[in-house]
Amino acid sequence: MFNNLPVVKLGIISVSRDCFVISLSERRRKAIVDSCAAGGCEIVESKVTVENETDVRKAVKEVRDAGCNALVVFLGNFGPETPETLIAAEFKGPVMYAAAAEESGKDLLGGRGDAYCGMLNCSYNLGLRRLRAVIPEYPVGTAEDIGRMIADFIPVARALLGISSLKIITFGPRPQDFFACNAPVKALYDLGVEIQENSELDLLVSYKAHTGDERIGEVAADMARELGHEGNQYPDMLPRMAQFELTLLDWAEQNRGMRNYVAFANKCWPAFPKEFGFEPCYVNSRLASRGIPVACEVDIYGALSEYIGACVTGDAVTLLDINNSVPRDLFDELIRGTYGYTLQDTFIGFHCGNTPLCKLSKGKVNYQLIQNRLLENGGTPDFTRGTLEGDIAPGKITFFRLHSNADTSLQAYIAQGEVLPVPTGSFGGIGVFAIPEMGRFYRHVLIEKRFPHHGAVAFGHVGKALFTVFDYLGIPDISFNQPKGMLYRTENPFA
Repeated sequence: MFNNLPVVKLGIISVSRDCFVISLSERRRKAIVDSCAAGGCEIVESKVTVENETDVRKAVKEVRDAGCNALVVFLGNFGPETPETLIAAEFKGPVMYAAAAEESGKDLLGGRGDAYCGMLNCSYNLGLRRLRAVIPEYPVGTAEDIGRMIADFIPVARALLGISSLKIITFGPRPQDFFACNAPVKALYDLGVEIQENSELDLLVSYKAHTGDERIGEVAADMARELGHEGNQYPDMLPRMAQFELTLLDWAEQNRGMRNYVAFANKCWPAFPKEFGFEPCYVNSRLASRGIPVACEVDIYGALSEYIGACVTGDAVTLLDINNSVPRDLFDELIRGTYGYTLQDTFIGFHCGNTPLCKLSKGKVNYQLIQNRLLENGGTPDFTRGTLEGDIAPGKITFFRLHSNADTSLQAYIAQGEVLPVPTGSFGGIGVFAIPEMGRFYRHVLIEKRFPHHGAVAFGHVGKALFTVFDYLGIPDISFNQPKGMLYRTENPFA
């Protein structure tokens, strides 16, 4: 199986101001390590407690030699602001800072650490050095509290590590009239992401070179097992799609170069189905289920968003059109009075068939109705087959996107909601979505800030982690679905 997500190995370094008792920081550090172990989280404990600049390199070397790629810096007492911030500069990886709460009102002489105060100086010094770090919402706590902060930090660290070693591979320019998915690449480099842009012809040549590949039968058999009898409507298509899956996986392996992880953003219409002989959607869904997003319509920032979601959740993600409103009669019949949403809180998310089978209530390989009309005159489907269709399984979701504007400035949005258990009666990979105050969010974020029609979907409420990732990356504008009474800047207060 293609391993496309980082594995986080955490280290912890404690710091101590030399006018405080060093054993206070060491004892509190040990308590955190024990708390993490009790919760099933392994963390490498540096035995070097940093008091001065000389200690910094010793401690960082210790955790690096142990294979750590993410780090917790713990203020067991007030802490030395220069050395403790130099740790982040020296480590050069995701770093979280947390501080010790005082333990007992009966020991506020020798047992007082003042880390509450020290965190202020730490933050100030990080700013002076323009160093990025994760600081939890309330970064002061007991060993158990900090253990929970560390658990929250792990998916954030995984995403940051992934982004720092990610290559996005594209095939083909965006389809005509889909310029909303614009992709100025400068912002990718600003984030540390590499990109390789290729022609559709490059992909076709590589696909043809895989004709007769001895692995095709095995992959086709795996597809048949995954789909089952009911989902495998077109068994004759499986060898073609298996050949394409191998083409993409081999291209990733042969072209990732200095990067560890890949995502794709590929052109999938109008030329693709006729020239390749199928729609690529089902194959795209299979790769997404393995942590290798394949964004539709060469949506480069959609692919980046999907990959971040995969890192944060450690699970399959998808990319959907924020597609159409819910018909009033459907809302009145199946939603009103049952789920507590207004009509404007709901919408239908859709794409042709790229959502992984594991995220559908019941999926099957089908044909793309719109492309069949366009390319096969609505006749018996042939090369427009290959989508994966079904209603998306109900449950919690987070709709989000990190996007570059035409001027290469970055912005993002995050909105938590759910997929309702409401049948759509439509085609494609599709679901009825409900997000509180979606109507206002749609108008004053998605439209007002000119976001494209594609949004990434993570299956769970992961807004907290996504916000932390975007903030760490320095995204200046992170929007969310604001509750009633909290007006958007452009919202008419008299409307």
